[in-house]
Order: sequence, then C-alpha cells, then structure tokens
Amino acid sequence: MEKIRIFGVEIDNTSLEEATNLMKEYLKGDRLKTICTPNTEIVMAAKKDERLKELINEFDLIIPDGIGLIYGSRIRKRPLKERVTGFDLSMELLKIANKEGYGLFLLGGQEGIAKMASENIVNKYPNIRIAGFHNGYFKGSHNGFKGHEEEERVINMINSSKPDIIFVGLGFPKQEIWIKENKNRIHGKVIIGNGGTMDVISGKTKRAPEIFQKLGLEWFYRLIKEPARIKRQMALPKFVLAILFNKESVR
Repeated sequence: MEKIRIFGVEIDNTSLEEATNLMKEYLKGDRLKTICTPNTEIVMAAKKDERLKELINEFDLIIPDGIGLIYGSRIRKRPLKERVTGFDLSMELLKIANKEGYGLFLLGGQEGIAKMASENIVNKYPNIRIAGFHNGYFKGSHNGFKGHEEEERVINMINSSKPDIIFVGLGFPKQEIWIKENKNRIHGKVIIGNGGTMDVISGKTKRAPEIFQKLGLEWFYRLIKEPARIKRQMALPKFVLAILFNKESVR
C-alpha cells in the first residue's frame, strides 16, 4: 500500500473500504496486526519528537484520522484518498466480528466504561463474543511501569480470553506505547488504539452530528462543546501553516 509521508509520519493512503477489507485479511492471519489512528494533533506532536514518529511508523496500518492530514496532503499535491477515522474503522471491525462470531476485548476508559460499551455492543451485535474488558487505570508500559504485576494481570486476562480483536483506549501516546511494548506477548489478530471510541460506544460521550462529520468539522463541534480544548485545536492551523511553508512536508 502506498504511504504518504507527512512530516515523516508514514500515513497509509487508504479508503475506509480498503482498510475494512484489510481488516478481514488480518483477522484470517496468524499474527497480531497493529493499527494506529493519528490525527493532525498527533502528527504535529510526532513532528517535534522523533521517538513518537518512530513509534507510530512501527504500526502495521496507519490511517489518516484527521481532516487536516487530508487538506495538507492535497496542498502538496500528494493527496490522501479520504479521511479514515479510528471510530469508523472500529465500527467496521464490529460488523465483521458480528458476521464471523469473532471475540473482542475492550481495554481502557474509566471504571465501568468498557463494561457499558461491551453491553451496548452485544445489544447491537449479538454474535460478537465479548472476550473481556478492563479499565485503563493500571500500572504498565504506558505510564512508566513496564512489567508491573498489574500489567501482567491484564495481559494474562487478555490472552486467557482468546480475543480476535482488541480495542485499546488509553489515549495518545499511551495506547501506542502500550501496544508497541506488549504486541509480541498478546495473542490476537487485530489490536487498534482507538482513543475515545469506547466512551462513545458506552454512551458517556456523543460523536459530532453527521453534518459536522461530512464537512470535516468534528474538531469544531468538540471545541463548541469543550472550549477548554482551544489549545489542542490550535494544532490544526499550525499544521496548515507548517505545510504551506515547508515544501518537503509531504512526500
């Protein structure tokens, strides 16, 4: 698959349909495949931190989650096909799992969130086997406690439940760090760092209305709902300016 390098982050030039078909292949494979879902803010963070860039680029599939990545690639005449969000790809994984009867493990969120998400998933997708769930508040690789007994318990819980798919919602970069450090010890087929997806599935938070999604304005909707996000959302105009002033920004 063609990769578009944006400030050194190797984004796979894929559509949602193509990524979904790839998930079907991964789920029939014999080793764990890792999925990263960077948005504009994450790419800007990786631009400043070589370790984060290397971390992201190690994943098997890196999808363009942020609308800014689409705009930036077009500005530099190396257009990405379309925005592919971690949420949308996660929903496609649930559809596949429901059709094939795959097992799912949910890791992340506050106490009770993964459980509520699992209950809502089963209500909508009754053929999915919920292998298990665990909150995101444990000591492990993602917060400086690599190999801690709490992390070992979580990994043993995952492996003993024999999931096909693992959702990891610890937020960037914690979820990516955790996946990288433990991927060789986890038994499964697909593991995706999908941020707040479980919060949405559980009903704790709401996704932006469809019109905002279609217009690529989910960031604006979130800003309206949470004005305190203004500092984080400044990554988008900074990103566009960096693209405009750097001819080598997209390759």
